[in-house]
Amino acid sequence: MARLADYFVLVGYELDKRGSRDGQGQILQRFPEKDWEDNPFPQGIELFCQPSGWQLFTERNPPSFFVAVLTDISSERHYCACFTFWEAVESAQSQSHSRNGEEEEEELSSLVQPAQLFAPKSLVLVSRLDHTEVFRNSLGLIYTIYVDGLSASLENVIGNLLTCTIPITGGAQRTISLGAGDRQVIQTPINDSLPVSSCSVAVLFRQLGITNVLCLFCAALTEHKILFLSSSYQRLTDACRALLALMFPLKYSFTYVPILPAQLLEVLSTPTPFIIGVSSIFHSETQELLDVVIADLDGGTVTIPECIHISLLPEPLLHQTREALSMILDPELEVADLAFPPSTVSAPSLKMQDKEIRAVFLRLFAQLLQGYRWCLHIIRIHPEPVIRFHKAAFLGQRGLVEDDFLTKVLEGMAFAGFVTERGAPYRAIDLFDELVAHEVKRMRAEEGSKQKILRHIKELAEQLYKNENPYPAVTMHKVQKPTEGCYLRLHQRPFPRLDEGTVQWIIDQATAKLQTAPPAVKAEKKCMVPSGPPIAAIMERNGSALANSARRLEVVRNCISYVFENKMLEAKKLLPAVLRAMKGRAARHCLTQELNLHVQQNRAVLDHQQFDFIVRVMNCCLQDCTAMDEHGIAAALLPLVTAFCRKLSPGITQFAYSCVQEHVVWTNIQFWEAMFYCDVQNHIRALYLESNEENHVDEVMGRQEYQSQAEEKSALEIASEQRRLWPTMSREKQQELIQKEESTVFSQAIHYANRMSYLLLPLDTSKNRLLRSSGLGDVESVSNSFVTNSIAGSVAESYDTESGFEDAESSDVANYVVRFINRFVDKVCTESGVTNEHLKGLHIMIPDIVQMHIETLDAVHRESKRLPPIQKPKLLRPSLLVGEECVMEGLRVYLMPDGREEAAGGNIGGPPLLPAEGAIFLTTYRIVFKGTPTDPLVGEQVVVRSFPIASLTKEKKINVQAQVDQFIQEVLQLRSCTFQLLRIAFDEEVASESAEVFRKHLHKLRYPQHVRGTFAFTVGQSPKQAMQPKAKEKNPSLRTLSKNLMKNAKKTIGRPYVTRKKYTPPTWEQRSSQHFQEDDEDEISVSEEIDRSTLTPSTIIKPSDKMTMSHLVERACCRDYQRMGLGTLSNSLTRSKNEPFRISTVNRMYAVCRSYPGLLIVPQSIQDNTIQRISRCYRQNRFPVICWRNSRTKAVLLRSGGLHGKGVVGLFKSQNAPTAGQSQTDSTSLEQEKYLQAVINSMPHYADASGRNTLSGFTSAHMSSAALGPRARVVTLSTPKGVSAKGRESPRGKWGSIRASGRMSNYVLNMEIGSRLAGKDLLSAQHNGAPSEASFLRQHRASLYIIGDKSQLKGVKPDPLQHWEVVPIEVFDVRQVKASFKKLMKACVPGSPSTDPSLAYLRTLEESEWLSQIHKILQISVLVVELLDTGSSVLVSLEDGWDITTQVVSLVQLLSDPYYRTMEGFRLLVEKEWLSFGHRFSHRGAQTLAGQSSGFAPVFLQFLDCVHQIHLQFPMEFEFTQYYLKFLSYHYVSNRFRTFLLDSDYERIELGLLYEEKGERKSQQVYKSIWDYIDRLNKKTPVFFNYMYAPEDGEVLRPYSNISNLKVWDYYTQEVLSEGPSYDWELVQGQPEHVEEVDRQDSSAPQTKRKIIWPCYDNRSRVEPDAISKLLEELHNLEAELGQVPERWKDTWDKVKASQRTEARQEASRMASSSLLMSSSLLPHRRSLGVYLQESSVGSTLNLSLDSDTSSTSTPSSGKQGGRKSTSNLYSQFQMSESENRSYEGTLYKKGAFMKPWKPRWFVLDKTKHQLRYYDNRMDTECKGVIDLAEVESITPGTPTMGAPKTVEEKAFFDLKTTKRVYNFCAQDVQLAQQWIDRIQSCLSDA
Repeated sequence: MARLADYFVLVGYELDKRGSRDGQGQILQRFPEKDWEDNPFPQGIELFCQPSGWQLFTERNPPSFFVAVLTDISSERHYCACFTFWEAVESAQSQSHSRNGEEEEEELSSLVQPAQLFAPKSLVLVSRLDHTEVFRNSLGLIYTIYVDGLSASLENVIGNLLTCTIPITGGAQRTISLGAGDRQVIQTPINDSLPVSSCSVAVLFRQLGITNVLCLFCAALTEHKILFLSSSYQRLTDACRALLALMFPLKYSFTYVPILPAQLLEVLSTPTPFIIGVSSIFHSETQELLDVVIADLDGGTVTIPECIHISLLPEPLLHQTREALSMILDPELEVADLAFPPSTVSAPSLKMQDKEIRAVFLRLFAQLLQGYRWCLHIIRIHPEPVIRFHKAAFLGQRGLVEDDFLTKVLEGMAFAGFVTERGAPYRAIDLFDELVAHEVKRMRAEEGSKQKILRHIKELAEQLYKNENPYPAVTMHKVQKPTEGCYLRLHQRPFPRLDEGTVQWIIDQATAKLQTAPPAVKAEKKCMVPSGPPIAAIMERNGSALANSARRLEVVRNCISYVFENKMLEAKKLLPAVLRAMKGRAARHCLTQELNLHVQQNRAVLDHQQFDFIVRVMNCCLQDCTAMDEHGIAAALLPLVTAFCRKLSPGITQFAYSCVQEHVVWTNIQFWEAMFYCDVQNHIRALYLESNEENHVDEVMGRQEYQSQAEEKSALEIASEQRRLWPTMSREKQQELIQKEESTVFSQAIHYANRMSYLLLPLDTSKNRLLRSSGLGDVESVSNSFVTNSIAGSVAESYDTESGFEDAESSDVANYVVRFINRFVDKVCTESGVTNEHLKGLHIMIPDIVQMHIETLDAVHRESKRLPPIQKPKLLRPSLLVGEECVMEGLRVYLMPDGREEAAGGNIGGPPLLPAEGAIFLTTYRIVFKGTPTDPLVGEQVVVRSFPIASLTKEKKINVQAQVDQFIQEVLQLRSCTFQLLRIAFDEEVASESAEVFRKHLHKLRYPQHVRGTFAFTVGQSPKQAMQPKAKEKNPSLRTLSKNLMKNAKKTIGRPYVTRKKYTPPTWEQRSSQHFQEDDEDEISVSEEIDRSTLTPSTIIKPSDKMTMSHLVERACCRDYQRMGLGTLSNSLTRSKNEPFRISTVNRMYAVCRSYPGLLIVPQSIQDNTIQRISRCYRQNRFPVICWRNSRTKAVLLRSGGLHGKGVVGLFKSQNAPTAGQSQTDSTSLEQEKYLQAVINSMPHYADASGRNTLSGFTSAHMSSAALGPRARVVTLSTPKGVSAKGRESPRGKWGSIRASGRMSNYVLNMEIGSRLAGKDLLSAQHNGAPSEASFLRQHRASLYIIGDKSQLKGVKPDPLQHWEVVPIEVFDVRQVKASFKKLMKACVPGSPSTDPSLAYLRTLEESEWLSQIHKILQISVLVVELLDTGSSVLVSLEDGWDITTQVVSLVQLLSDPYYRTMEGFRLLVEKEWLSFGHRFSHRGAQTLAGQSSGFAPVFLQFLDCVHQIHLQFPMEFEFTQYYLKFLSYHYVSNRFRTFLLDSDYERIELGLLYEEKGERKSQQVYKSIWDYIDRLNKKTPVFFNYMYAPEDGEVLRPYSNISNLKVWDYYTQEVLSEGPSYDWELVQGQPEHVEEVDRQDSSAPQTKRKIIWPCYDNRSRVEPDAISKLLEELHNLEAELGQVPERWKDTWDKVKASQRTEARQEASRMASSSLLMSSSLLPHRRSLGVYLQESSVGSTLNLSLDSDTSSTSTPSSGKQGGRKSTSNLYSQFQMSESENRSYEGTLYKKGAFMKPWKPRWFVLDKTKHQLRYYDNRMDTECKGVIDLAEVESITPGTPTMGAPKTVEEKAFFDLKTTKRVYNFCAQDVQLAQQWIDRIQSCLSDA
């Protein structure tokens, strides 16, 4: 029960003070006069009675009433109900009254008879209860008694008023009467914790509107200052009351003054938050307040100053609240748009609406604070519960860490009060408790539906309404009211003075009565407060599906279990995924749980690798946590970091905490508090759990505990139980419990002091800072966790720095930590009631704890420095060849990715194989890298990159941004001409000296002093001997032989020659100038001596020479000569005269030409001594020798070096020009001429032409016209790029061969060759000024064409008497080849990926001009092939005769002679043209130190590339595969075999390489010759054999050489990282089987047939062999299984082919007719690309056409003529000729290309295909040619030329000019010609 009113006060105007500026009020009387003990009288009531100041007024105002609120010092609120009326002041006083406040009024009063003045008087009730209406009625009653003079005694009424007691709560209804015939009913709220608002909230919303009120609401909750303005005092009070009501269940604890008196206005500038109401008279005074939110109730506005930011409710709550409010305040809104709105929308009463609004806010709080009880930590239960709220956990679990509003609310005072008040586990509960515990789920379920939400709001509103008005049928009040306008009565007596005694007596009576009455104690209904569902259950909708995806958690679990099972490789693979997953909270929790399980299983002691891994994961886990640790991750890790450890040495253990200190969370004092309270709660809980097994301490974080809540009681439940029992316990028991709890808290405080020292003291305590700012080599953790360098900075954030933390920088680490821990201990111990003695003890203990820990750390730090570095993957050793030995053991390196993106996971996707970690090995033969990728997803793969040392072309140091974790010193880039690039970064464990030694060794091995130092020689010896130049003589007979050879050579040659030509190959620049410059008498005489002495051809050879001869005869070139029938060595060298050529032994001692073979083919008629003289005219003495003869035309191919200047002069100068030493030069040049003439004479058709070199078979007209032009003419062949090198219509070989008679006449070598190679300006070197047309038309071919270098033949005048012709061409020199090759390497194997478009692959490829050079070589070769095929001989005489000459000559032979396209033939070709004829392999390959400066020139590689291009175009013509070519290109630079060493046969003999004893090779495993190796390998496996090989007899190939037809050789671009280059066959065999076994062991995995083949990793041909190889292999395996002796694959293959042929024949005979029909309708196949597996031309058994031009199967004869035609008619293949579109047709004469006659042809103009086609005659179905009209430039009238039809008029000729050439036509007559021209023109214009 409580008093309705504590004091009654009468306040009046203080007249004595009126002289002062402001009037004042004074208390006239107050009852009771003594203060109540429980409630002292509040000060300053007189201020609040007249808030706008005490003033006198000139007229009476009606009485006013308002309630002011005063707050006393103990924050109790006193409600002062003020009833104010006005009384007149006596006039005498009024005259002496100086001022009325306003100066004007003062003047008036002095002028006019002053009016009467009225002073205010107030009746005030002071109460602690807020019953506004009762106060209004009661004070009104007193006023009425006074005004209307009722009979009741005022003293009595006041006495009764002051003694009236009513129940505070419980919903009682009490009727009171003040003894004046009145009756009032007072209803108390059922639950006093719910505020009473009457209808003030609804009114507030009407005044300000939804948004404004919400804004004020948020401002009040986030502790802003709020000021209400209104001219009505009661409204101010109501508004403030409404705002407080909205804030329920939080209570406002700052300054709260609903009506602020004028005198106290300066309160507004207080720094603390407030809610204050001020009369709007003072509006101007409030203007300068900068940080106050002002709400003007009268104007309905809320003003927020600029400097204030009010955090609003978090979405979606804000939106939902607004929506709900508008539904309640504006119910018409819903139906505003309806066509038939309901007639009435029932608006609820204002009071009901008020409750509905409050219901909305109640729901809002329930949603904001749902689950708050799960974050309460109960630290003490007895004697009083101490409860703390874990803010961070609440925000974290609610997912609102970022939310400004909720964070501020939780940090606010109101919330602190809320926790204190509502945290208690055992108390009475109210509506809010039930709502937050039981209705949250419902609110979530109803979120979307407005109807349901409204229903819920209405239900809540009902309860709130019922709470305020428990009895709906209120008995009518009966209170007398004064008569209307009574206040205006003129004569009214003043309010009487009351008799204090009477009132006091009434009061005393009542007090006595109360004391005797039994105390009406109404027992509170206490109970356990329900906690409601845990946050986790509520928040499920917020956790995004991604964060909780089970797959990620699975990955985390697997990874951790791998670590503990020590499967580190597996764990590493998962690591990136785990680190990514750690961004999600669920994954981090999962990690802590997993680790916790392992700690419980006693697996906390780890090895180094595991330790590093766990620490790394923990760091990653912590780096995403904020300092608040809202998800409890750091809290969960805290026990773990002190559990996981590793042994550093006996007695020294390093714990994980020393490696996870870089996180800001450890310096956050709130974190430690929350952790401390959480642990204390667990221990207190354990203390009260009866069951003993529960006594073990759970160091389990709160959340896990909540999950197990079903079985175990939560701490709050236990506390509530204990509080219930507390009053029933004995005093001793209570003391004991208090004691136990206190010591629990104390022990935890000690524990935490230790823990904090662990995490705050850095491992290296000598450093003067608390946190290490460097990461643990873990890039992510460094970058993301922001690290404060000193605790001073971080602690300052958490609390004030009053205790001298500013100078903390200067003191040492230990002091910081001690202070930090002291702070913490003080705070938590005072909060949780630890006794003072204990606290002192703690303060003494802390420095000791810290000191001890520092000592431990020193030892750990020392040991951890000694730790071996992280264990790196084991170094894998490469497999070596027989005889290959390691020079340097593996150096640990990283193989960095280069510009090829495949391996780095670039353009093909997949995990990156590079960078890889492994080692680099240097052997006597190769540089090998072997290792494993650093990307753990491919960690099992082995990466091998290697290349032969001999192929190294460039080595440089570069700097690379490392992607690898470890620090890397520098990167060495090694580039090899086998198109390999090693970018190796040495690991830090490799000393820089070792890297230097590596480079030096590499250099030494790359450039040995002498060729004997190369691997091919040193193989099998120990590497040390390899460095000494002289090896022991293994084979004396050989040595003596070579010595004898040398002696003889020296004797014969004579001194001067020898001294000058000692073996030191000159440098490139000097070479042309050095030799034979002094071509003088002396030199000649020497040669004459030689002539006489030994070099005369003799039939007797000395015995020592005989051996030499027999060896020479065995040489390749000799075997080839005999094959071609170019001469024999029979009859002891007596020549058979009928042979045109003989084998000359003139060079058997290599005296004439060092770089030629010993036996040479020369014309029969030429003497050896002539040869010697001739040789002087040529560079390097390389005179013309025959190297091949066309078996059909008997034309020969010759090769030689270029001519020396002086020699050439004699050949071509006009004969009469005087020269010095004329006789001598003449004689030489004559001999030279004689020599060439002898070659010409040897050709059969030359003899027929009676000694003239004109060709038979021409008409006399041709003869005569041919005689006009000079015989030896010079044709310049400089090549414009665009010129096509495809003689499309030349009929022969693969371009259409006609085997009919008249062969020769068809093959006239027209100048088309010239035109093709040179474009239009053919005869630029015309000497006689004859019109070029005429000379073009000569139908004559020279018998011998000399292809020479244009630059050498400058100034050469053609001589009409010679029978040969010089074709000068421009060729590129070796310098260009080198430059081009460098660019090609950079294009195919770029050093680093480039983003620059100018460095794109295709562009760099084009800029390298490699393909242009290939094009040039092929072009020249095709030209020579055509010349030879038409019966002219050709002498190739370019540069020194050993580079381009060799390329061209070899290609010509390859194209012309099918024999060279077999394996045996190709070997012979290479041995003869490249080895015997002295291509300088050692010099061009820079194989020794001498060649280092000149660099690598890939001349042979270029030749092999050309062969590869031809192979691509004619895949069925070669017996060998592309792999064979790659094999050669790899090993010709690898120095593994001796075949390609040295520069000539002479040098090879000198070293004793050429003739090895027969028995010797058997004994050694090592193969010295690449050919033997290939033969052996070919017997074993079909790797070199081309299954498509199906040659045609005597086939001449004419490949397209346009750049568009050339392909980049895949040898340059592909690589196999799984095993390195596949050309060292022994090294790569036997691996796949092993891999399969490994797969089989893991039978748990599902077996799959799928193979994944990585383009850059696997050897495709081995992993996925072609069908035939696979079948042969399976056959072989079957034979082996059946125990048969497996037969060789070649035999099997031959059998298959044979059986196939017989089947084909039978088939053919059976189906001859049908097959003919079939095959003629089959479209022409281009046999060059068809996969054509049968050799008979009848009936195709297997003919896969890939792109077809001409029929190869139509008739037996046509199988031979696979002609190639323009691709423009490719698409005509789908239609036969009958159905062709023929717009216009007829016969025209067409002039053939150069030197071809005019022929009548049947022409068809086709408008649809837009082309002009021609046929041999009208009936012909096969089109002979097509002129694409798109290419036609113009049609012009032509002139008749030679050989044109005689009868036709001149005007019937017309020319058609296309982009490619000019066609000359002639019609039968002029009209027809005109018609044709018109038709073609119209066709052109149509287009």
